[in-house]
Amino acid sequence: MELHVTSETGRLREVVLGLPQSVGPVPLLDETFDSKSYESVLHGVYPSQEDIIAEMDAFASVLSRYGVTVYRPEPVEDCNQVFSRDVGFVIDDKIIVSNIIPDRQAEIDAYGKIYGQIHYKNIYNLPEAVHVEGGDVILYRNYIFLGQYDFQDYASVKTARTNRLALDYLRMLFPERTIVPLNLRKNDRDPYEGILHLDCTFMPVGRDKAVIYRDGFMNPRDADHLVDLFGRENVFFLTKEEMYGMDSNIFSLSEEVVVSERHFTRLNAHLRDAWGMTVETVPYREISKMGGLLRCSTLPLRRD
Repeated sequence: MELHVTSETGRLREVVLGLPQSVGPVPLLDETFDSKSYESVLHGVYPSQEDIIAEMDAFASVLSRYGVTVYRPEPVEDCNQVFSRDVGFVIDDKIIVSNIIPDRQAEIDAYGKIYGQIHYKNIYNLPEAVHVEGGDVILYRNYIFLGQYDFQDYASVKTARTNRLALDYLRMLFPERTIVPLNLRKNDRDPYEGILHLDCTFMPVGRDKAVIYRDGFMNPRDADHLVDLFGRENVFFLTKEEMYGMDSNIFSLSEEVVVSERHFTRLNAHLRDAWGMTVETVPYREISKMGGLLRCSTLPLRRD
């Protein structure tokens, strides 16, 4: 298998899509890993197995219609395998296997057959102290944007998934790229106040456009830097309510085609009418109640 991912928007050829079957029972409050799941369990609206399957099937149908080769992990009973972006990510011709939280190790083991098709020299297992998940890694031109939480209470914050050591490791692995750390606001219980991953507050689309929620960053200058890079006229700014709905977590099939949630009405209209993009809409609101959306469900392996 040839790995090649240099951007978020190159024409998608091969991807791993998570599995919706056998997600297991509704977690207890203290078993949740993110604020959206915490809220869903607290209010009794955690998604049903049937809804999760229906939504992922709709997404898979769009991928198939565009000729994308789709791989799936091996099924693990009573294990939530929806969010394959957490398990690993590809930059250039390298796949980095994430150090996800220990309770989710079974998810990584389910990718054995997929990794078996990749040359071992292109697979990188992180040192134990290096923490990074794919949702915190965003590619644009020669940049790697890295969402992180570089503060002393890192170990006690459930939604802190990427640490400072990840920055050092990626700089060593990709010395020719410009790696930009962006500290994210965190909150383990309130999804209006915390950002789980970078792709929940920032996402490039098309050739030179971006979707941004400014208040997701600890330092306002980080948002300013992104706006300056893309140009204000090329940025769609999310409201707090849209950030809560995970509107930035859309998924590009190419520079011209985006898969988005059907309820993202303001964003979808802008993508179509202002930026001239094709927007394929699917239902994904139920899955969002588990703390992730469309990009979270994918692990791209090859883009043009």
